[in-house]
Amino acid sequence: MKDQSRRRAKGELICSVLLFGTIGLFRRGIGLPSSVIALGRGLIGTLFLLAFAALRGKKLDTAAIRKKLLWLLLSGGLIGFNWILLFESYRYTTVATATLCYYMAPVLVILVSPWLLKERLTLRRALCAMAAVLGMVLVSGILTQGNGGDGRGVLLGLGAAALYASVVLVNQRLRDMDALEKTVVQLGAAALILLPYVLATESVAALSWDGRSLLLLLVLGAVHTGWAYALYFGSMGVLPAQTVALCSSLDPVTAVLLSALALREPLGLAGALGAVLVLGAALVSELPERKRQ
Repeated sequence: MKDQSRRRAKGELICSVLLFGTIGLFRRGIGLPSSVIALGRGLIGTLFLLAFAALRGKKLDTAAIRKKLLWLLLSGGLIGFNWILLFESYRYTTVATATLCYYMAPVLVILVSPWLLKERLTLRRALCAMAAVLGMVLVSGILTQGNGGDGRGVLLGLGAAALYASVVLVNQRLRDMDALEKTVVQLGAAALILLPYVLATESVAALSWDGRSLLLLLVLGAVHTGWAYALYFGSMGVLPAQTVALCSSLDPVTAVLLSALALREPLGLAGALGAVLVLGAALVSELPERKRQ
């Protein structure tokens, strides 16, 4: 029974990270500003998870939410603006490059953890961070493009990575909260904080609300956010952390493959080598340390 539960959880985890890997492809088809897409994603994702919780007969622990409300609002705001930068990155560079820039978030957490989390920076993790930075340089095209080519998209992707790394650090304060409750409030907070920003920066009435964009936005919010997050966090309660980390690498791999096959955005030799360095460094850094005898 336990093995069956783990197999199901692994299937749910793989399904969720494969969905995450297709986000860039869907964003390309939505003719709306990134801030509007991020707002829609947060709102639709929140409603989906609330319906999901209701179907499971699960009530939100309002006392626990009030106790951590400040941290939940902070993380929700970071998530919302992280989405904006990521979606903008997809506009200015390839899906593969934007995703690999975004995948620098674990490396940023490694680099700041000795100061903010008081965690020891081991030699292996330091080498992984250096390899990832080198890989990022290769992916960005700085060494092969005299004009900097995708510089704006790369910077936006790295900005999104920095914000997501901040979310990871803030979530250290929320480790004792139920994963579903935390996600519902964070997505709701993201939508709440983005609403005045969108109203202040966009003429909502003048936007092109075509049927295709609305349908893709609905899918992005319900499937890629609500459902995928429910699968992802549900599996985390069953599977070991190393399994989650290993399977999560399917996210950028899927994005890179779709970028090349569906969008005809090849990385090139230097970019492919950089992708291997970034993904390899992220994977190796998550492997368990050998205990000293």
